[in-house]
Amino acid sequence: MCAKKIATKDISCETLLQGNKDWVEEMIQTDPEYFNILSAGQTPPVLWIGCSDSRVPANQITNTMPGDVFVHRNIANVVVHTDMNLLSVLDYSVNVLKVKHIIVCGHYGCGGVKAALGNKQVGIIDNWLRNIRDVYRMHDREMETIKDPELKFDRLVELNAIEGAANVMNTSIVQNAWSTGQELSVHAWVYSLKTGLIKDLKVTSSSLDDVTPTFKVS
Repeated sequence: MCAKKIATKDISCETLLQGNKDWVEEMIQTDPEYFNILSAGQTPPVLWIGCSDSRVPANQITNTMPGDVFVHRNIANVVVHTDMNLLSVLDYSVNVLKVKHIIVCGHYGCGGVKAALGNKQVGIIDNWLRNIRDVYRMHDREMETIKDPELKFDRLVELNAIEGAANVMNTSIVQNAWSTGQELSVHAWVYSLKTGLIKDLKVTSSSLDDVTPTFKVS
């Protein structure tokens, strides 16, 4: 029996703790060995690089369970080579967990991408959003042809995910895995808050052949 959902306005530390107890009870009723199995270790086949937005939880929108998806999230699912947090997650995922898929998933309606489209100062996050403005600059010819503001917003969300996937495959971490024959694919996806559906942007890389010469390492 599913626990009653708490209205957002009524959420507190106490309700969160009670919710945890209700969830544990529900899981044990479903499978008495659930937590014994879960605590034995993890072998997730997927690394998910997504946005920190509270409306885009990787497990729920992919209908997967704890232990199925290794997750890294940041504002606007940005992938840059100077982010040691992301690189540490990527290295562990590829070299220890041996994931088979790395998914960079953006989402339409992303507040970070929208802020990057404007000129209003937000705070220290402005420095982070500079990475998305760089994506715009790289695709400025295409972006300037899009006159509808919403379509332009959506396209930048897509391009940010695509460039994020490219930055993943350009890392020495992924390229070294490919050079040893490790099975690994990198994908770019976008999630829609309006429909709940994920769009595959048809950008998938699975070998060193997909890396441009400029970024190849040896």
